[in-house]
Amino acid sequence: MTLWTLAMPGTVHAQTVPGATNQEAAKPDALAQWRQGNYQRAVEITLEELSDDPRNLNSYTVLGWALLDLGRYREARDYSLEALQVARYDYRILGTLGEAYFQLGDNIRALQYLQEYVQVRPQGSRIDRVYYLMGEVFMRLEEFHRADIAFTTAVFHNPQSPQWWLRLATARERAENLILAEQAYQEALNRSPSLTEAQQGLQRVQQESRGG
Repeated sequence: MTLWTLAMPGTVHAQTVPGATNQEAAKPDALAQWRQGNYQRAVEITLEELSDDPRNLNSYTVLGWALLDLGRYREARDYSLEALQVARYDYRILGTLGEAYFQLGDNIRALQYLQEYVQVRPQGSRIDRVYYLMGEVFMRLEEFHRADIAFTTAVFHNPQSPQWWLRLATARERAENLILAEQAYQEALNRSPSLTEAQQGLQRVQQESRGG
């Protein structure tokens, strides 16, 4: 499941508006369905909304998130590319495209849209996940120093994930930065003492630091 934090400027639910009609109040809420994990229903609602208003960026946004959660990455990519024709630099769409391309194995395009997200929304509520995905792209490209920077930024924004600390440690170890790798492995274990990969990694870098 993806971790997209909801930021839907301009979205007004009919039930909160004085004088809303019963029909408006009963209108299906795609965002609520997505939050409840009803991803397919969210897809259906947003597609209906887009048939009525093809320029509705909020509908495109929730549609993209739901498709990512359903593992339908090509559709998430295709609809998000459509959305860019409406607003080229909507940060929510950029984030969805970055993740969709990442999941499809297109590292260069993934990196392009993730970096655009950072440029457009450097303090966005989704910024931790964006930097994490950038780190994974750099790992695939074997650019370990850049992966270190991206993962370091990810855990700065969200220090709670042991898996992210593990990936940071792995990047540092691959970059032969053993002292900082040891610190990151320890941070992962502080959060999840039974994390086997971190235990093994810590032991490995400690042995290498001692010369064998």
